[in-house]
Amino acid sequence: MRFVKGHGTENDFVILPDPDGALDLTAEAVVRLCDRRAGIGADGVLRVVRTKATDLPEDLAGDAEWFMDYRNADGGVAEMCGNGARVFARYLVDAGLAPPGEWNLATRGGLRRVTLGASGDVSVDMGAPRLLGWSEASVGGEVFQGKRVSVGNPHLACAVDGPIAGLDLSRAPGFDPAAFPDGVNVEFFRGVGERHVEMRVYERGSGETRSCGTGTVAVALAAATALHADGSPEEAAPPQGDWTVDVPGGRVTVTLGHGTSVLSGPAVLVAEGETRRGWL
Repeated sequence: MRFVKGHGTENDFVILPDPDGALDLTAEAVVRLCDRRAGIGADGVLRVVRTKATDLPEDLAGDAEWFMDYRNADGGVAEMCGNGARVFARYLVDAGLAPPGEWNLATRGGLRRVTLGASGDVSVDMGAPRLLGWSEASVGGEVFQGKRVSVGNPHLACAVDGPIAGLDLSRAPGFDPAAFPDGVNVEFFRGVGERHVEMRVYERGSGETRSCGTGTVAVALAAATALHADGSPEEAAPPQGDWTVDVPGGRVTVTLGHGTSVLSGPAVLVAEGETRRGWL
């Protein structure tokens, strides 16, 4: 099995070229590939497949030539990954499978518009994040209030007054399963400047990661908005402007606009090779 290894602000992925959709990618294979001691090691797997080789519905495939089949490190299927989308797009251009410029990418969370040059940062239109109300998370017996945000996948963005470095994210934070029946990505963030926040994240299916693209969008929206006590947005108009988000693996920019959001940051390819015959 051919593979490429890449990362976006140290949120890392095993990329599997499978243009014709011939690969039977099982959950067990994903777990083995992502194993950091006995495998290649990654937060997730990006399978690169042409949309015409999939059974994606038209509203997800649209006019996109390529589909990002994203799997979490535990083998579970996920709707969307912002850092993964940037790395996926960089791989397509680097491999000569797509031109530099601007084009659509198909994901389970819907079409995403990517913009990139022959090198450098990649921007992804993440769509309109939705603020859904309040919920709470618990870490080490301490309870944190957070805002529920959908970025095509579920998030709980919790503002923290003190340093976030001391939080123990070696195990999953507690959350309300009634509010998040499919699990949730939990972010902890605090302001460090004007439109500037730092965050850590525990991703469902992967554990604490060095970065989470959709999570940075969720945090920017949570930091930019206020909620009434009943959980409804305080303002009808969506917030707009650029936010700088620092994660353990680096820095990204989130631009909140009318009806959409854009995530911009690095996407780096570091290695390529093939698995040994019979290993999987």
